Amino acid sequence: MVHLPKSRVAAVQSAPVFLDPEATVDKACALIAEAAANGARLVAFPEVFVAAYPYWNWLMNPIEGAPWFERLYHASVDLEGPQVARLRAAAREHGCVVVIGINERDPLSVGTLYNTNLIIGDDGALLGRHRKLVPTWAEKLSWAGGDGASIRVYDTPVGRLGTLACGENTNTLARFALLSQGELVHVANYIALPVAPASYNMADAIRIRATAHSFEGKVFTIVACSTVSPEIVAAMSEGRPENRALLERPNSAFSGVIDPHGNLVGDPLIDVEGIVYADIDLADCVRPKLMHDITGGYNRFDVFSLTVDRTPRAPAAFRDPAPETAPDAGATETPHHER
Repeated sequence: MVHLPKSRVAAVQSAPVFLDPEATVDKACALIAEAAANGARLVAFPEVFVAAYPYWNWLMNPIEGAPWFERLYHASVDLEGPQVARLRAAAREHGCVVVIGINERDPLSVGTLYNTNLIIGDDGALLGRHRKLVPTWAEKLSWAGGDGASIRVYDTPVGRLGTLACGENTNTLARFALLSQGELVHVANYIALPVAPASYNMADAIRIRATAHSFEGKVFTIVACSTVSPEIVAAMSEGRPENRALLERPNSAFSGVIDPHGNLVGDPLIDVEGIVYADIDLADCVRPKLMHDITGGYNRFDVFSLTVDRTPRAPAAFRDPAPETAPDAGATETPHHER
């Protein structure tokens, strides 16, 4: 008998404490406790929730934004650091699977940052991390791209879980790679993007992408999006009053849960802070496969194929010489006699 669990899931729509990782982790731990108290077994947080999104990349030229990037670097976190340890402890204490976005410092290359999602088990284990494959548009000024090593699905108490950050939920091949590994619960996390072009409705764009993934893959998608706090607006508008109207543009954030038919489960949140809760039953993923099973009977693998390179990438590969063979312990050197 296949085990297809029922679970309550929570999608957090909130803003970080801008460029303050300690205070933001405090906030995240409090939200984990709140969601768990309301029965959530999975708590999904926004993209780079710890502890800022680089809005300056959209609002300033690179020279003007450089000091802000330096602040972001110092406000970023290390996988082995105390902030991640506290998040893991909160997941363990409250028995929740947690997916949360962070700005991750490269452990060796000073000044290199990644847009990373952490996947934390309900026992506090760090199950994995996913580094955003391709930073979107202006984001390339802040983040390096990840590699295929993290295109993975994880066994959790709420089901086989995968995650992608923001715009990479538009990447059909990345989504298919997760579905092909048996993904049943997808966490898609985003940031509010009021600074997008005027014709771009961010809330609608998020909903469309989440609906497409759920409908195509017959999975549940949990969407968690950040909001733009007055603190962020004030910081990005100081000396630049024209930025205020851009940052306060409505319909910029959407959080909610989509079922395997592409329907909303309950009501979403638009722009305001809060937590969306939904009860999901993975048995609901079975019957829709009669219509479209794109990783099974509704595909032609004799016609189409996808290869995913999950080799971790490093800046250099080192070939060290083989160690010299040590002399035998009992050997005696021949004495050298001068003539």
